[in-house]
Amino acid sequence: MRTGLIAVVGRPNVGKSTLVNLLVGAKISITSSKPQTTRDRILGVRTLADAQFVFADTPGFQTRHRSALNAAMNRTVTETLADMDAVVWVVEALKFTEADEQVLRLLPKQSPVVLAVNKVDQVEDKATLLPFLEAMAKRFDFAAIVPVSALKPEDGDYLLEVLKPLLPEAAPMFEEDAITDRSERFLAAETLREKVFRLTGDEIPYAVAVTIEKFEEEPPLKAGAERGLIRIAATIWVEREGHKPILLGKKGEKLKRIATEARQDMERLFGTKVFLDCWVKVKGGWTDNIGLLKRFGYG
Repeated sequence: MRTGLIAVVGRPNVGKSTLVNLLVGAKISITSSKPQTTRDRILGVRTLADAQFVFADTPGFQTRHRSALNAAMNRTVTETLADMDAVVWVVEALKFTEADEQVLRLLPKQSPVVLAVNKVDQVEDKATLLPFLEAMAKRFDFAAIVPVSALKPEDGDYLLEVLKPLLPEAAPMFEEDAITDRSERFLAAETLREKVFRLTGDEIPYAVAVTIEKFEEEPPLKAGAERGLIRIAATIWVEREGHKPILLGKKGEKLKRIATEARQDMERLFGTKVFLDCWVKVKGGWTDNIGLLKRFGYG
C-alpha cells in the first residue's frame, strides 16, 4: 500500500480545484472564474486498492492585490509545500506568465514534482503543444510531464497512475470512504461562497466571506433513513454597502437564487434535505483586518 500527501499548486485560474475534484472523484473544492476562489488548504482523499492519495488543494499564489488576506493565502501555499511527498504543479497549456515563474521558484527540490499541463482540450492546433512541453521540461527537473484536461476522467486516472510510484509505502491516513478532511460546516460555507461568485459575475469582487451561524441536523423522520433535515443559517459578508443591494437583487430575487442553488448542491453533497437561511452583512476592510480574517476562518 502506498500513501502520501500531494500538493496541487499553481497561479490563480489554471484549474487546480477542478483538477483536484476530478482526482478525488467528488466536488470538495469550489470553482469559479474569479481569482482567489480557493483560500484554504483543503485535503481531498482518493483511495484505491493499492494506494491512498491525499491531495492538498491550495490557493493560487498571489502576485497582485496585496492585502492581509492574500498574504495569508500565500503563506498557506509555502507552508504546504514544505511537507509533501509529491507536488503537482498546474500550468495552463501554451501560457507561461510571470505569476507561473513565481510559483516555479517555490517548487521544492526534495520532493518529486509532476507538471500537469491543463486545458489541453482547448488547444486547437495540437502541434503547438510539443514545443511548449519541451520548453517547460527545461525549466525544472520534473518527475513527469502530463498533459491533461481537468474535465476528462480518463486524464485523472492516468495522472493517478503517474503519481502512485512517487508515494512512499505506508498505511492509509484516512478511512476508505473519506473524501476530505474538512467538516460539513466548512463545505456548506464554501458552497454558498461559490454561488455568490458564479451568480454575481464581475459585479461583486472577490472580497466576499461566508460564516455559518448555525448547522443543526434533525433526527431522521423515516425509519431506515440515514440522515435527517439539516438546518443551516449563513451570513454572506461584503466590504461595501454598495455590494449588498447587488447581492440581494430586485425584491431579493438574486439572493434567493444564490441560496437555492447552494442548497441544491449541499443536498447532493450531504445526501439529505437542507433548509438554508441566508443574510447579507457589510464589514468594511475585512480583507486587511487580521482579527476579522481569523473570525472568518482565514489566517
